Amino acid sequence: TTFRIALPNELKQRGTHDTFHASLLRVHVPNDDRRFPGRQIEQITGFGDLPNEWAVDRIVSHYGTGSQAIFQVKWKTGDHS
Repeated sequence: TTFRIALPNELKQRGTHDTFHASLLRVHVPNDDRRFPGRQIEQITGFGDLPNEWAVDRIVSHYGTGSQAIFQVKWKTGDHS
């Protein structure tokens, strides 16, 4: 059995098929905003209008220089990456 899903335009433009086999589908369980406060969908998935600025708390450390630099960032949400 297959299901056809109405997808947002962003997924259609990326070439995502709108038909899925039933074994690939699961019930959606939304994130708990108390455990993950301040998350924006654009920051997680990269869909929609990408923000020009992200909420950075501070740069924790860095390695390298110029275009080869890698930064560890603490986000306003409390996450590190």
